[in-house]
Amino acid sequence: MCPMSEFRSHPPRRPSTPTAALDALLAEPAGDPIRRALWLDELDRRLRPLLPFPLAAHARLANHERGRLVYLVDSPVWRAKLRLLAPELLVGARSMGLDAAEFVIKTSLAPGAPPQPAPRKPVTMSAAAKEALQSALASLKPADPHGPDDAG
Repeated sequence: MCPMSEFRSHPPRRPSTPTAALDALLAEPAGDPIRRALWLDELDRRLRPLLPFPLAAHARLANHERGRLVYLVDSPVWRAKLRLLAPELLVGARSMGLDAAEFVIKTSLAPGAPPQPAPRKPVTMSAAAKEALQSALASLKPADPHGPDDAG
């Protein structure tokens, strides 16, 4: 048995977190674009409730600069639907204190992230189909020139 004096008490470790790394990066001059991206993301989250459900999945705030709100959509259909909501979004942006006088919509036909492939279902085969496939595969094998009765 070990006496209690052999155990050393260590100060509790501070867990490393991504926020510490982010704070260090934001302190650098290079952090300005990151700060802007975070601000735009927050602004997008605040304006998103003004979009109807199906449109919200296809439209994203891309920029706000010099009184222009710029949205990005993934097809011309969503562009047309978003155009109808432009006055509401401008009013909503102004209510948040933004200088929003112009509304621009850009269409990006390339998706932001590649679509996830649909999960594959295993192919089941009947016993008759399996037997027919094995027979077809066996017929593709070259025939033994010595025949099955020749041993040598």
